[in-house]
Amino acid sequence: MEKLKGSLAVFFGAASFGVLSTFVKKAYKAGFTLGEVTGSQALFGVVFLWLVYAISQIGKAPKQITIRKDPKWLLFAAGLSSGLVSVLYYQCVQLVPASIAIILLMQYIWIGAILEWLLFKKAPSQIQLIGCVLIIVGTIFSTGLLEEEVPTLSAEGLLYGFGAATAYSLFIMLNGRIGNDYPTVLKSALMITGALVLILVLLRPVGLLSLETMYRLLPYGLLLALFGTVIPPLLFAYGMPKTGYSLGSILSAVELPVAVSMSHLILGEYVSGGQWFGLVFILAVIVIIQLRKPKKAPTI
Repeated sequence: MEKLKGSLAVFFGAASFGVLSTFVKKAYKAGFTLGEVTGSQALFGVVFLWLVYAISQIGKAPKQITIRKDPKWLLFAAGLSSGLVSVLYYQCVQLVPASIAIILLMQYIWIGAILEWLLFKKAPSQIQLIGCVLIIVGTIFSTGLLEEEVPTLSAEGLLYGFGAATAYSLFIMLNGRIGNDYPTVLKSALMITGALVLILVLLRPVGLLSLETMYRLLPYGLLLALFGTVIPPLLFAYGMPKTGYSLGSILSAVELPVAVSMSHLILGEYVSGGQWFGLVFILAVIVIIQLRKPKKAPTI
């Protein structure tokens, strides 16, 4: 029963990530800018997470100062990569169909393997190498590049997509290596605070200073914060220990079909049979990689 509860938590946590690109497209259609969209998500996320952490501390006896392995500023700095993911990915969503943007983001799997090799000297296993090649093959199908009528894709959008995937792989590596002795909510709050600072400095979303803009942006900002920065970390923190990494990673892949399905059903984006085949192909590769991966192998 506990494993089932954990599996459901991971499943819905990943599915919540999958709806983000659709909400972002809706926000752009309503006339909001990249800075306003990313800034509102980070701002509301920071407020939510610090509020949850403050409530969790009510009634607890004061503790002695805890000397943790990593200082808080390091988690704050690591959160910059999370902010970079939002900026690059949401810019990609602005330039290419949402169904293509999520496919580009999923390239973090093979990009992460390369970064692990370059930065930490952890060479990928044979099954990982094969999986990375197959994911690239699946991506070619998923983006429709083999269709008779090749879709017109923005070169700038593709660059932002691969940039987002690179930033996401860095975020995953940092998130798994630092701050693991912190409470989940506190760790998330510190990292999202770092993300907010990067977005404010990089994009300078002055529109957030307008009460009228904030009022109109409120529904989008709240949805993006809940489904992007609050719900997934909490559900993953609850579910991953119960499912184990391999099963958790397989369940996390639901983000991909959810994002493509939402873009097709809600946004009306056309997804060809070949693209659906590529999507299913990528999912199958992810499942096989996780099932064949040794328990102690480095993540990709």
